[in-house]
Amino acid sequence: MGNPLILTFDIGTQSMRAMLVNKQGDIVALAQNKYERPYISKNPGWAEQRPDFYFDHLCDLGRQVRDANAELMKDVKAVAMTVIRDTALCLDKNNKAIRDIIIWLDKRETTYRNPIPRAKSLLFKMVNMEDTIKMQQRQSACNWIMENEPEVWAETAKYVMLPTYLNCKLTGVLNDSVASMIGHIPMDFKNRKWLGKSGLTRFVFDIPNEKLCDLVQPGEVLGYITKEVSEYSGIPEGLPLIATGADKSCETLGLSVMKDNQAAISLGSAATIQFPTKTYFEPKQFIPSYPSVVENMYLAEIQVYRGYWMLSWFKKEFAYQEVEEAKKLGCCPEDVLNKKLHKIPAGCDGLMVQPYWGAGLWNPNARGSMLGFTDTHTKMHVYRAVIEGINFALLDGMYGMEKRSKHKITELYVGGGGSQSDEICQITANMFGLPVKRIQTHEACGLGASLIAFKSIGEFESFDQGLKSMVHDKDVFTPDMEEHKIYAKMYKECYVPLLSKIDPWYKKLKKITKREVR
Repeated sequence: MGNPLILTFDIGTQSMRAMLVNKQGDIVALAQNKYERPYISKNPGWAEQRPDFYFDHLCDLGRQVRDANAELMKDVKAVAMTVIRDTALCLDKNNKAIRDIIIWLDKRETTYRNPIPRAKSLLFKMVNMEDTIKMQQRQSACNWIMENEPEVWAETAKYVMLPTYLNCKLTGVLNDSVASMIGHIPMDFKNRKWLGKSGLTRFVFDIPNEKLCDLVQPGEVLGYITKEVSEYSGIPEGLPLIATGADKSCETLGLSVMKDNQAAISLGSAATIQFPTKTYFEPKQFIPSYPSVVENMYLAEIQVYRGYWMLSWFKKEFAYQEVEEAKKLGCCPEDVLNKKLHKIPAGCDGLMVQPYWGAGLWNPNARGSMLGFTDTHTKMHVYRAVIEGINFALLDGMYGMEKRSKHKITELYVGGGGSQSDEICQITANMFGLPVKRIQTHEACGLGASLIAFKSIGEFESFDQGLKSMVHDKDVFTPDMEEHKIYAKMYKECYVPLLSKIDPWYKKLKKITKREVR
């Protein structure tokens, strides 16, 4: 018998990967499909995809891995899957999709006016959360469907997240992990179950319980690969599909972040900083922590909604020269840009970015801004200022969560696309004033999901044992404390005061220029 393997699928916003992972944390086979068209925008601000888009890519990747690794496939013991969050679709009574998937990037808003109960309204006003609650109502895809497609909602037997639908397609069973239920749905994250009718925020997205799926815990078997799916996908029939969690949760585990002095930074399309904790706390008032893929643990998170998507935006709008240079060199445009980062000093000669190209839960009126321009600034100043701006927002999130949790972070791990750059990792270490660690692979999401599956089938007795076997520190970026002093001063004296001063202006600007996305 060979070394046991897990077939793991990492389903992202812009691409999907399938990998065979062993108990030593080696990715012994990998196939990737980059989506030619990540989403369909039928109207401005919409982001949808056809119902079986992700399933078809998953099956294509399964066939690619099978065809290239016939002998290795004999050692596959289970299937794991980790999927993007807050991406939903409607199913009929036969679990067939009845409309396109609405992706987390979607910006349409409803005029939904389910009034906030009076007592709760007074509470939300007292803690300055009324705008956030109303934003949640407006931006919930379920509310938009109820209002604009009542015939679809009437036919909807189940309203599910994307991983739930994929679980059903693979096994014929409609259920999902509590650690995958992150989105505009009525979830009681603290107790790892659906919110009761009297739940504080149940009215925000009041989906009837009968329209919600059954929940299981991470590590449980969701079902088994059916014969029909096996023939189409190349995944061996009868393999167990193991419940894992959403992408960020699997990534945090895959980075080996499980202690309360550690934090995981994901420099992906959405940038996040996550704290693992055994004690539930709200990273900001009325903002929940999420169930971890680890039993009896939670992940407190602060998110920069657009995150490293902003670098793609920059590349598209400003970096034509670097794109052409990269073609000649046979590398990525980001590689060319990142090599030039050292030419710009810490603090970008006074240029500062607030990275809210997409408003967050705790700052619903915020927009992106760049302040401090002079005639000496170049596009590389803008590029570095975007990176620094994202880090300032994550740093602010870390300080806030430290205060609320009483934890002190002394160790950072980084994952996501941005972590592949040595330059960005060093800037991150300098800004946080902490060592930043990078593990042996950029596939931390897949690694975390695979670890859960190995533990589930009995190959590891504990997550600690699994981490010692599968996750290995590869690089450590030690902070330049002289640069950190510059960043610390900028954060305290410039970044922190700015948002409170500019927020009323954001609110007025949004009201004056508002364009309905419906």
